[in-house]
Amino acid sequence: MTADNETKTALNYSSHDIDTTPPEEVAPKKKRFEDLPPAAQRALKEAEERRAQIDAVTKQRPTEVDGRGGLDPARYSDWEVKGIASDF
Repeated sequence: MTADNETKTALNYSSHDIDTTPPEEVAPKKKRFEDLPPAAQRALKEAEERRAQIDAVTKQRPTEVDGRGGLDPARYSDWEVKGIASDF
């Protein structure tokens, strides 16, 4: 029997015969903005404008001096910072 027509079984595989490289994962193609329907394009533009407005308002607010950081817990019910609950 020659090596060409010899069938390989689990017993006659050597370690160099086995491909251990992981298979290449095919990433799903990301849709381009131009490929989206007009309604989706409009919604994305409006959301981007809203985020820009929120960021502008946030930058205009005065900074807090020696505060707890984050949002006001009385308004947003956030009584926990870094896993420690605070009760005024």
